[in-house]
Amino acid sequence: MLKGFKDFLLRGNVVDLAVAVVVGAAFTAVVSAFTNAFLKPLIQVFSGGGEFAGSFVVRGVVFDYASFINAIITFLITAAVIYFLVVVPLRIVEERRRRGEESGPSEPTDVELLTEIRDLLREQAARSSTGDGRDTAGGAGGRIPYQDR
Repeated sequence: MLKGFKDFLLRGNVVDLAVAVVVGAAFTAVVSAFTNAFLKPLIQVFSGGGEFAGSFVVRGVVFDYASFINAIITFLITAAVIYFLVVVPLRIVEERRRRGEESGPSEPTDVELLTEIRDLLREQAARSSTGDGRDTAGGAGGRIPYQDR
């Protein structure tokens, strides 16, 4: 039971998700600090300045609309960065993967490996048929070394 739990935790998706949550929380804190330090004061300046800038009072209750606008801007900045730096690149990679254009080292196919094995067996059989174990076809079993198959 513990082995299954360990396998679950060490799978790539869970670790990636944990990293994404931590980085996302840190990035949201940075964006919030930026909007609180620079954008909220700008909203308050453009709404008239003074003690109640960016807010209004009704029956002694303060409604701080500058904080609400600030939260919306924080959300939009965070969402835009996540979209353009995470979602779009992953979508491009997924599209390339579907089309088979993903770059990376290509390993030989089963057919290529079987063809190579067949050629080596033929070469070995040709050597053993001469009786002395030497290759009589010029050292390469009758084919050019590194010949394209």
